[in-house]
Amino acid sequence: MRGIYQFMRGIRKIVLFGPQGSGKGTQTEMLAKKYKFNILATGDFFRKEIREGSDLGNLAKKFIEKGRLVPDVVTNRVIFDELKQNKYSKGFILDGYPRNLNQLDFLEKNFGLDIIIQLDIDDKTVLKRLGGRRICPKCGAIYHLENKPPKEDGACNNCGTKLAVRSDDRPESIKKRLGIYHGQTEPILSKYAKEKKLIKIDARPPIEKVFNKIIAQLEGKK
Repeated sequence: MRGIYQFMRGIRKIVLFGPQGSGKGTQTEMLAKKYKFNILATGDFFRKEIREGSDLGNLAKKFIEKGRLVPDVVTNRVIFDELKQNKYSKGFILDGYPRNLNQLDFLEKNFGLDIIIQLDIDDKTVLKRLGGRRICPKCGAIYHLENKPPKEDGACNNCGTKLAVRSDDRPESIKKRLGIYHGQTEPILSKYAKEKKLIKIDARPPIEKVFNKIIAQLEGKK
């Protein structure tokens, strides 16, 4: 793996892979803050559109509530329009995209990738983690009953709105999404492992330990 000097000069396009509950969102935010990269998280993007009731949000909602992925033709268009913006010109971190080889081909053709980080976690741990996750339907803040509980039981710290379980955090939806991840997303990881662009990290330890392992790999430390 390249050292920090080469990383800061050359590697700018990063993707985090991992199933729901692997900590992608948290690690993405921490990496973006450290290296001053911009984030594009497709899940957050679509949930924002859903909260706002846009045409795109209403379309995405139909698929997400059934534990299915938003069709490639829609997601690819969103990615293309977003990454063409100037704020991503110096680099980006993607969370939740690409999810299959079709999306990967689209991304490589239009933008390319430098580093792929896989947050490795077993299905049993995913189900346990997501069973305690809660979201504020108004502002989108995310909590966990064990790891990040709200100050007031069942209410958002920011706006006081009653917390809810996301539709894609219900057991039936989680299992369906895990099946999609194993069947469609993991083949992407095999491709990048052969190209030596893949960093595989155990996502089960506490957040800070996982983050430190990622940094050590990116900066060429042992």
